[in-house]
Amino acid sequence: MAELSRGVRLGVDVGQVRVGVARSDPHGILATPLVTLARDLTAAPDAVPTDIAELVRLAAEHEAVEVVVGLPVNLAGKHGPAAENVSAYAARLADVMGPIPVTLTDERMSTVVASRRLAERGVRGKRQRAVVDQAAAVEILQSWLDAQRRRTQ
Repeated sequence: MAELSRGVRLGVDVGQVRVGVARSDPHGILATPLVTLARDLTAAPDAVPTDIAELVRLAAEHEAVEVVVGLPVNLAGKHGPAAENVSAYAARLADVMGPIPVTLTDERMSTVVASRRLAERGVRGKRQRAVVDQAAAVEILQSWLDAQRRRTQ
């Protein structure tokens, strides 16, 4: 099988209020937290929301070759309202991302896993809420990277 192409990937956890962003190293081995963005829910339908504009800027700054967005599939594998919201967000992002592909990946339980890992490290309450979106983005991107590596071995 073909090897995963070199280049930084951005991982994105889209929430109702915030968007967590992680990035990988150019070799696609390790995902690390990058930033949490506030969702811009006030943008006009024909305008680019500030959070999406910032994702485009981050992709350019980090020379990203792909953006991986977590799709919140429910435990039964179905796409509920949250998945529809994220799909619409990813489509809007893809419209302005230019030649950089936007890929959806199953992110079942990423926020739960991220919250548990933060709690295990003693990060709780307000401190946890501030970083859980980034941690969830790391979980999403790391799972995707690991799956790509398994596929190419």
